[in-house]
Amino acid sequence: MTTSDEPPNGDDSRYSRQLAEILDHATELFADRGYEGASMRELSERSGKSLAGLYYYFNTKEKLLYLIQEHTFSTIVKRLRERLAASRDAQERIRIFVHNHMDFAVTKPKAMKVLAHEDDVLQGDDGAVLAGIKREYYKICLGLVEDLAQAKARPRGASSEPWVSARTAAMGLFGMLNWTYTWYKPRVDPDSAVLAREISDIFLQGVRGRLGPAGVSMAPGMKARAGAGAPRTNKKGQA
Repeated sequence: MTTSDEPPNGDDSRYSRQLAEILDHATELFADRGYEGASMRELSERSGKSLAGLYYYFNTKEKLLYLIQEHTFSTIVKRLRERLAASRDAQERIRIFVHNHMDFAVTKPKAMKVLAHEDDVLQGDDGAVLAGIKREYYKICLGLVEDLAQAKARPRGASSEPWVSARTAAMGLFGMLNWTYTWYKPRVDPDSAVLAREISDIFLQGVRGRLGPAGVSMAPGMKARAGAGAPRTNKKGQA
């Protein structure tokens, strides 16, 4: 039996292409059924490959889950590093991080679901490899937040109270990003670029002031203008 680390007969491109197709089917299956509820027989039916054909690429269901998670995390981190190389601006690099994550979350929601729901299934060497990739991703985010804090000097006369810690900020950002697949609806919500900009704005600027009628944002001390945020109407109350 082989794994993705051992392309048979040296035909790497064909092997990789077919393995990628199997991983796509397996991702859909694990997202729909859960890891425990998914069976290799159903994967065989979905992928159109025999059980023997599936085991040609991996030897256990655990290895299959590992391949899905390793490929997903590695792809996200690789693309992020490539994109970060284009900018040295602290705020822009935060936006790049968010956009990179949202690109994947919006286009691969089921892969993100598998990452979130099957996070602690794998143990041993495979679990250790994944933990290392996740630590790398977290450290990139933490470093970006620390760079942002260094770039933003405390205004003169500002309170001496400590600002939020970089760890709290980084984990809060992950909290916004990681669960997008649970609520994102393509027909209702904007594309990944707009969504990334909105989430970045929330993180970088905060929700300023309190929300007025119909969600109109007001700065502290402002009073809500009558009818603010509502459609204009004539004297008869018609829009």
